[in-house]
Amino acid sequence: MHRTEVPFAKGHGAENDFLVLPDPDGRLDLPAAEVVRLCDRRAGIGADGVLRAVRCTATPEASAEEAEWFMDYRNADGSLGAMCGNGLRVMARYLVDTGLTPPGTLTIATRAGTRQVRVPHRSPDFQGEVTVGMGRPRLPGPDGIDVTVAERRWPALHVDMGNPHAVVFVDDLAHAGDLRIAPIVDPAGAYPHGVTVEFVIPCGPAHLALRVYERGVGETRACGTGACAAVAAALSWGRQSAAAHYTVDLPGGRLRIAVLADGAMELTGPAEILARGTVNLGRRAAA
Repeated sequence: MHRTEVPFAKGHGAENDFLVLPDPDGRLDLPAAEVVRLCDRRAGIGADGVLRAVRCTATPEASAEEAEWFMDYRNADGSLGAMCGNGLRVMARYLVDTGLTPPGTLTIATRAGTRQVRVPHRSPDFQGEVTVGMGRPRLPGPDGIDVTVAERRWPALHVDMGNPHAVVFVDDLAHAGDLRIAPIVDPAGAYPHGVTVEFVIPCGPAHLALRVYERGVGETRACGTGACAAVAAALSWGRQSAAAHYTVDLPGGRLRIAVLADGAMELTGPAEILARGTVNLGRRAAA
């Protein structure tokens, strides 16, 4: 099969890793199978997802006039993703450090709406902290959601961060099991398109730790929207007292959450580009 070389970058935010495909003119059409191949950790490059960076003027999905760039996020199983806090930071780091946009405050469009991202400077080594405005968490219900792993069952809170989350508080993060398969979420119809599940323990005032099973991916080393959802659930259920700043520890590293006066959240954490090169895409993707 004919294949065409296109540029890519590999990056991560707290070890939540992504492939960035720069596509300013909107020429790439990524079939789900191509995304799965790219994200495969044996037969592909390996990643938790793909970030296609496309100018808003080149894609009908981006209707925001104030944004120059659109984050076309794909989960590792090829499904579309609406929002990804770690991915958005990695993409912004790439755009700034490759000179595609100047440092400062960027407005980037996503399927969950526009987000403000602050990249304070161009980094000579393609790394450094980046902050993204995540918006206000929504607690739309329904009540009565439960999460089951093996013989354990917990009540869950539905938190919407532009993507759906079911947050549970556990006594020990090991109780989540090996997370090689998705936890059972009841009722079955509560999340018809799947859900990301957070297993959370309080570690002290304004300090949480968690593990995450991401829909369309599996267990990931970190999740930005999941960290925000965990803080929102902790506040809603009284597991944490109200504070302006929270620390969230995940297997891949530490993220910081600022809760603003209006309830909106800002997510700050590492964003690092590890490698750049070219990758072969199939004829359809590189059309």
